[in-house]
Amino acid sequence: MNPIPELGPLLKQLRLSGILDSLEARNREAIDTQLAYTDFLAMLIQDEVARRDQKKFSLRLRRATFRSNKTLEQFDFDRLPKLNRALVHDLATNRYLTEHAPVLIVGQVGVGKSHLAQALGHCAIRRGIDVVFTSCTQLATTLNAARATGAYERKLTALARVPLLIIDDFGLKPLRPPADEDLHDLIAERYERVSTIVTSNLDFGEWDQAFPNNRLLASATVDRLRHNAYCIELEGQSGRSPKVGPTSIKSKLANTPKPAHS
Repeated sequence: MNPIPELGPLLKQLRLSGILDSLEARNREAIDTQLAYTDFLAMLIQDEVARRDQKKFSLRLRRATFRSNKTLEQFDFDRLPKLNRALVHDLATNRYLTEHAPVLIVGQVGVGKSHLAQALGHCAIRRGIDVVFTSCTQLATTLNAARATGAYERKLTALARVPLLIIDDFGLKPLRPPADEDLHDLIAERYERVSTIVTSNLDFGEWDQAFPNNRLLASATVDRLRHNAYCIELEGQSGRSPKVGPTSIKSKLANTPKPAHS
């Protein structure tokens, strides 16, 4: 409750109504500890700043459209002993964003490419940076749908300006016209201006295979992605192993030889 009812309308007028959430508790704390007026005011302001920061964080997280809330703290480094941990932790500082450098992550299915990409995106959001996560297929569909409604240029411009764009599963499906040209145009617009993270099941030398209809377009796009890029190769077993359920246990028990009776 608001210990001073008259403050409510005034705080709302100043767009500081969030202070009301902690006002009663802070007022009681100030009385109990005999805080100076300036210390009491400082606490209220700090609460409001923290509340606004959390609101911005939640909004950026929602706009990023991650598949799940994957963070670096949840990443299983022990499963990938060959992974360059120092590089991953350096990327987590977001320094590559100030360099406008790409990050390219390759590896077999299930080794954690999407998790790592989303985790780096999560690190960026924590620093107040806008992020958009999309699969390569979804990106192509989005741009093509925008073309159909006459909003292609506007959508392309919006995606080109995102501080960090994460394109997941590049090369999973071949890029047919006009998707191949759309991806090239987007990468060209973002080149050396903002950072892009790309994950792929294809080895780096196979990326041109994603453009089966235009090798020249493939070369131009991949060349821009590789320039000054941080490259990470994930080698290890898939983390998507099926769990052993009751049926599997029964099956194993049924196939276990019975001990011979003496």
